[in-house]
Amino acid sequence: MKRVSSHVSIASEAEINLDLSRLLIDKPRLTLERKRSFDEQSWSELSHRQNDGFDSIMHSPAFPSGFDSPFSLGTLGDPHPLVNEAWEALRKSVVYFRGQPVGTIAAVDHASEEVLNYDQVFVRDFFPSALAFLMNNETDIVKNFLLKTLHLQSSEKMVDRFKLGAGAMPASFKVDRNRNRNTETLVADFGESAIGRVAPVDSGFWWIILLRAYTKYTADTSLAESPECQNCMRLILNLCLSEGFDTFPTLLCTDGCSMIDRRMGIYGYPIEIQALFYMALRCALQMLKPDGEGKDFIEKIGQRLHALTYHMRNYFWLDFPHLNNIYRYKTEEYSHTAVNKFNVIPDSIPDWVFDFMPCRGGYFLGNVSPAMMDFRWFALGNCIAIISSLATPEQSVAIMDLIEERWEELVGEMPLKICYPAIENHEWRIITGCDPKNTRWSYHNGGSWPVLLWLLTAACIKTGRPQMAKRAIELAESRLLKDGWPEYYDGKLGRFIGKQARKFQTWSIAGYLVARMMLEDPSTLMMISMEEDRPYVSLPVEAPAGAFDEEHFDRQGDNYRRCLLNTRTVVCAIDGGGAALKFVDISSRCCCGSLGKHTTCDRSSRAFVIRTWTLRIDGDGDDDMAWTMDAMIDAAELGPSTPTPPSHGAFHYTP
Repeated sequence: MKRVSSHVSIASEAEINLDLSRLLIDKPRLTLERKRSFDEQSWSELSHRQNDGFDSIMHSPAFPSGFDSPFSLGTLGDPHPLVNEAWEALRKSVVYFRGQPVGTIAAVDHASEEVLNYDQVFVRDFFPSALAFLMNNETDIVKNFLLKTLHLQSSEKMVDRFKLGAGAMPASFKVDRNRNRNTETLVADFGESAIGRVAPVDSGFWWIILLRAYTKYTADTSLAESPECQNCMRLILNLCLSEGFDTFPTLLCTDGCSMIDRRMGIYGYPIEIQALFYMALRCALQMLKPDGEGKDFIEKIGQRLHALTYHMRNYFWLDFPHLNNIYRYKTEEYSHTAVNKFNVIPDSIPDWVFDFMPCRGGYFLGNVSPAMMDFRWFALGNCIAIISSLATPEQSVAIMDLIEERWEELVGEMPLKICYPAIENHEWRIITGCDPKNTRWSYHNGGSWPVLLWLLTAACIKTGRPQMAKRAIELAESRLLKDGWPEYYDGKLGRFIGKQARKFQTWSIAGYLVARMMLEDPSTLMMISMEEDRPYVSLPVEAPAGAFDEEHFDRQGDNYRRCLLNTRTVVCAIDGGGAALKFVDISSRCCCGSLGKHTTCDRSSRAFVIRTWTLRIDGDGDDDMAWTMDAMIDAAELGPSTPTPPSHGAFHYTP
């Protein structure tokens, strides 16, 4: 890939011809240009602006990384002055361990008197920084980060006298320098020092997702296939896939276990964790080696994904028709025929939802558990649902329709609301415990977080709406630099710098850079985006194709045939009308009637069994597919010395 200027620009304002202030006053839905979704576009279309684009990186070694000068993957116009400033600020946050870059600290705010833990490298915070460095061909810092956090996983994890699971990943780490002994040590925090003493459930998921992004960008599979990384993934997954008392495939979590790391009423099955869990499972499925322990985990992941996808798409999804159905729910239903499966009381639906829900649009609920639905809209979970294809194509479009319809509420003057709406008054006192940092429209309680800009941009590109991302980026550019790259903004429109927001927040800087570069070169989205998970059905028989072994001879010197498992002949075909998938298995049959035996006698050397299946969808409404056997036929090969046909009939089985 050719290095070019770090200055990134977006097409001129005239291209979208929108006046946001007028739109927000009149409140019609935004008239934004729509294009085909990212999944519908070919790779060549996305990279046609470059001679040597991301496609070539995927098939060639990455360029040596360095910390010389930033660059973007192409420019469409004059450079924006904010980009150089952003790169300079990002580089100031880089942490070195024994001379090697290993991450970026949370914030470089010299004006703040209290450092707290903002001088540490957080796993979730580093993710957008890692994407920015990967897009800039600086891969070493990402690889070092993955390896260091991997090694920290094996650290002793004690909170008071309780030992955490072996698969837990650190929330953060810092470099402890002993100047007297001239030594450096990495010290991890697994939640024992965090406010509330909560272990980060999302850290392991972000690590797996980043490992896949690194692998896809560099085309270097050696790291992911190393025994250390394979073991790390298995340990993380073991925590999530262990059997328990849950009746749901979703992951039960406590408050404060994710980006929202304070008490905010997300206890249960928060959408952010479920979306990251789904994405991490799919990433791990692509990287785990199908041997030994990996094979068992691959099978478990497949089963969990099947159940999780169905659960999320059916029970977490809310649009106008679903809202109307919940509004009319009957309660106290018993048996498997219940419609109101979670016994949600319709009177518990908050009034604001009826005004917030447009006729066109939808989103994944914040939480669903027995007798409880959290109707709040959470940005990160819904954007990850689009990127990972947890959302169907129709649901992805509906989420973007909702953002478009409710632009003033969700984007306002600074993208993007972490959740909507804010909780206040008595509800705030009960849910947050009177948390002074999470007052209404502040911090996690309806605050606006610039870091979410990259997630919004990724979702816009994938659904074919780059102009929405462009508008959001321009809003951010009008404030971020002069405001000192704040951590978050307060107010219903996100107009005010957060009352306790740190300046020069690293992921605010990195989130902007990633959004900019991603919009300039949509092919970079391939690092994290996942195509829709097509239903997978294993073949009805193990079926690697091969040829009969004709190099063995019996005592008389006559050739005979041996049909081992790896020499079966199988065929998959679509029927004439294209409506059904047929599967045909032709295998040798011994004279005793068994399949797959050595056929060493004259009677069975040319005897075969032909079995046919059709792939059908069952009728229980969940679109599960299964093979149904149509027929099993005894047959004999015709030849110059065809033996006596099998004595027990030509047509052995018909269902």
